[in-house]
Amino acid sequence: MRRSIFSLSLSCFSVALVAAPAPVSTASPRAPRPIIQVAILLDTSNSMDGLIGQAKSQLWTFVNQFSPLRRDGLAPELQVALYEYGKSSIPAGENHLRMVVPFTTDLDRVSEQLFALNTRGGDEYCGAVIKSATEGLAWSPSPRDLKVIFIAGNEPFAQGRVDYHQSCEVARAKGLTVNTIFCGPHQEGVATKWADGARIGGGSYMNIDQDRQAVHIPSPQDCEIERLGGELNKTYIPIGEKGYSSLQNQAAQDSNAMKAGAGAVNERSKAKASGFYRADSWDLVDAEKSGSKKLETMDKKELPKEMQSMKPAEARAYVDSQAKRRVEIQLKIQKLSGEREKFIAAKRKELAAKGGAKTLDAAMAEALASQAKAKGFAPK
Repeated sequence: MRRSIFSLSLSCFSVALVAAPAPVSTASPRAPRPIIQVAILLDTSNSMDGLIGQAKSQLWTFVNQFSPLRRDGLAPELQVALYEYGKSSIPAGENHLRMVVPFTTDLDRVSEQLFALNTRGGDEYCGAVIKSATEGLAWSPSPRDLKVIFIAGNEPFAQGRVDYHQSCEVARAKGLTVNTIFCGPHQEGVATKWADGARIGGGSYMNIDQDRQAVHIPSPQDCEIERLGGELNKTYIPIGEKGYSSLQNQAAQDSNAMKAGAGAVNERSKAKASGFYRADSWDLVDAEKSGSKKLETMDKKELPKEMQSMKPAEARAYVDSQAKRRVEIQLKIQKLSGEREKFIAAKRKELAAKGGAKTLDAAMAEALASQAKAKGFAPK
């Protein structure tokens, strides 16, 4: 290997009625929530630490790019999947690739697994990992939903026994868009077929400097946004053992964001204040909001110990107060984040004018803007 630079079921029943039929409802059916699915395929072979580092530090920036998007007035559901490929510790019979996380709305899980990635030399088979993601993930059947693959790396795109032409063609035929990100000079990516992969997959070809550090622009709002992000955690009510472990993981991913570099923790706080950050599988406030749980029908053993001795009215008041408090904090974060964006917008323009290779988040944002628009998504 040459050098690397990146890499319900509902049971149905019928009842025969002999009486007059029930009146037909004239209410309009609720439109289904649009879906955005993003599969991220990262090269984890030797010398790809810069790429993985950028992915870790820019995950929440990437998530926040979707926050303003609406289709038919509805906010989308964001699902993210993660693959790694090119690692020698993964058997050759498995094409040195693995699904790290299937499609999920649990962004803390994505963060947890992303921060657990490490690099180790191997062979990078782009055609194989695109084929695996196309066939192995639960893609939405709706042609209106946005379904994209981002594959990043630096070895020749044609490596391996699986022909990238066929993989990209099959993905595109399935309604997926394949975007390629080459870690290195633009022309080298063209010569090594990364541009061709994007062309066949109907996506965008981009190149980045995986060793370039994303520039953090300090703002007067940073400290307060970070503090409010911590306060937000106190509004979560864990459900059972999974709730407690997920609450701990929430704090762990806050810590990872802090380690990832200046600005990442602010972006994570902003993401936690958005509709994309969902905890309905382990938090009572979100579970009631989604309709999957209701306090009054829950087993007390599922509740935190401090709630088990509460009278029903006390418990209801507590849950309602936590829900109210969460909304208040989220609104404050959203307001401050908007002010922060305005503050640094001019600086961003100055930096962009200087040119140079993009970083991972900038490359992905550029591609997603046009692809989301093509599917009818637009900023609110």
